[in-house]
Amino acid sequence: MRKTAFYAFALLLCCLSCRGQQPSAAVQVAPSAPVKPGIEVLRERGFEGLKGKRVGLLTNPSGVDRNLKSTVDILFEAPEVNLVALFAPEHGVRGDVYAGGKVESGRDETTGLPVHSVYGATRKPTPEMLRGLDIVVYDIQDVGTRSYTFISSLGLMMSACAELGIEVMVLDRPNPLGGRKVEGSLVEPGFYSFVSQYPIPYIYGLTAGEVATFINEEGVNLGQKGTDPFHKCKLTVVPMEGWRRDMRFTDTGLPWILPSPNIPYPQTAIDYPCSGLVGECPGFLNIGIGYSLPFELFAAPWIDADRLKARLDSYNLPGIAFRTIHYTPFSGSMRGTLIHGVQFYFTDYEVATITLTQFWVMQAIHELYPDRDPFATGDYAMFDKCAGSDYIRTTFRRRYKVADILDFWNRDADGFRALSSKYYLYE
Repeated sequence: MRKTAFYAFALLLCCLSCRGQQPSAAVQVAPSAPVKPGIEVLRERGFEGLKGKRVGLLTNPSGVDRNLKSTVDILFEAPEVNLVALFAPEHGVRGDVYAGGKVESGRDETTGLPVHSVYGATRKPTPEMLRGLDIVVYDIQDVGTRSYTFISSLGLMMSACAELGIEVMVLDRPNPLGGRKVEGSLVEPGFYSFVSQYPIPYIYGLTAGEVATFINEEGVNLGQKGTDPFHKCKLTVVPMEGWRRDMRFTDTGLPWILPSPNIPYPQTAIDYPCSGLVGECPGFLNIGIGYSLPFELFAAPWIDADRLKARLDSYNLPGIAFRTIHYTPFSGSMRGTLIHGVQFYFTDYEVATITLTQFWVMQAIHELYPDRDPFATGDYAMFDKCAGSDYIRTTFRRRYKVADILDFWNRDADGFRALSSKYYLYE
């Protein structure tokens, strides 16, 4: 029976190969890859910079090597490293807390180490949490969009460590959007928050290590409300090997570990900034959350999918295409209801302005259904926080024309690209 099963499996692999296909990526772990993440570079260097120090680690399940071994376990098992504390961002160190859920402090069951929550009542680590540490290591797969909370946790950790003279080490990882995309306006005064922590564009085109270097060297405010004094920390970035700015994650050969429940694939990280803002308009559209294609769809029960696709096609948007889709979400406000809309694809990622996708969809819906107001509930605080301004909402809402916000949305991209390029670790 075992031989029969073996030959059947071998035949399946042969057939897939003959058809030019590969077994599901979900079951593949690359023994080699063109890119080495920071944790592998650190290990090859014999954990240089950590020896003889009491080490804290801020990470989540995305902090792994190419063989899926957790950075927690790598550092805990290394004789050269004295790992004494863990810090839990959104979703927790082991990823057992769902989106937005409060992360509790406690102990890690695998290592027995204390876990300090920095996603709950406390977001900036307290002196008590950091007491006795010499250095804090950061290793989380970033998603490349400002409104995700991981880089906010990084900055607040840097600020807290700077105040106490504690070092910070960032183990760098790829930006899944690549290192060339820069889109969206800077955060405006009065709109700094945990989802808009820094004066950077919505898509910033930097790796986590480059973001850390940028905020440390430029002296930007790290306070959650943009008012705390700046404290520069002693920062070390362990860079990747083999990464280039034109790479997206699928080019790296590394396994993708979802950094949060709704970012299951590398493509989802690209889709997130295309629809995440409209997702902050309660009850308006389903964007694939609660279905198998998170952040990749725009749908509702009242939409005529063919009409919406035709209207979007009429705009002749560069680098993007739409198809109709009909589906039933299994969770959320539209759970169990057949809804209709569009799925989007990038035919030329480099030329597409991906963050405007959601605004073009809102424009098309307004032209087809002028009585459907995405802001009708009055619950737009999170939209403004993620957008980094109320200008986008108030201006766009007057006529729902992308042309009205285009100059504002694009105004800071070139300047930020020129400023941040000083801190590029990869050419």
